[in-house]
Amino acid sequence: MLLSEHKELKLEIKSLPEKEKDKLLLRLIAKDKVLTEHLHFKLLEDEHDLVRRQEKLMSDIDDGIADLMASRRLNSKETLLKMRKLNGSINHHFKVTKDLNSEMELRIHLLNQVPIEFDENVFSALYKFNEKLVIYFVKTALSVLNKYDKMHEDLQFDLKASLNILLDKIYTNKTAAIAKTLGLPTEL
Repeated sequence: MLLSEHKELKLEIKSLPEKEKDKLLLRLIAKDKVLTEHLHFKLLEDEHDLVRRQEKLMSDIDDGIADLMASRRLNSKETLLKMRKLNGSINHHFKVTKDLNSEMELRIHLLNQVPIEFDENVFSALYKFNEKLVIYFVKTALSVLNKYDKMHEDLQFDLKASLNILLDKIYTNKTAAIAKTLGLPTEL
């Protein structure tokens, strides 16, 4: 049931006493952890907290990639799993902070750091994960570029160099064919 479809309900909710509305609001907020964290961020935190959150997530990305590179099992499957997990952390960061600039910086950093070249041949059990990793990587980069195009030109200027590094990485690896198919530019 959508509230916008029930105008009478909306009017009745607005007419409730303030104390009762507050009680209902707090009960609703408690049911959604992301909303609770978002409200905490919006009401109780400031720019310094945003920077701390971003730095912690950047450190988590670096640690995750370092663990991956140090692992004896460095392969496309483990890399894909790690990339999806870190991408999920970035998604959560954006849902909480609603800060597009820090989301873009984190995603570009992840894409620039994650390894994508593996010598797994067609007969390897890991070959299908290699294909999935390549597709996931390029589609994530395409998503970043689409968001980049919608940003203010001053913010675009700050991200342009790191995005060009990413595009160079894409076009100098096995990801080039898929990037061409999806229409990724070779340079900004």
